[in-house]
Amino acid sequence: MRVSLISAERSVFEGEADSVVAPAYDGLVGILPRHAAFMTLLGKGIVRISGSGGDKRVQVAGGFLQVARDVVRIVAGSATPADS
Repeated sequence: MRVSLISAERSVFEGEADSVVAPAYDGLVGILPRHAAFMTLLGKGIVRISGSGGDKRVQVAGGFLQVARDVVRIVAGSATPADS
């Protein structure tokens, strides 16, 4: 599935992934390929994007996540690299 993670300052990640785990406002949400259409507000926490190239971890606060047609769009109020 295609994943796009952007913040107000810049594009943080753009590419293919096997799974995404993100902090929704009311708990963690996991997204796999062919997920049903979905939209949620983001809370504060770490987004983990997993793919063949390894995991990318990004600390986010606020924003939203949308899944539509095997594309995950994450628009974060703030996004910074998370310590591994």
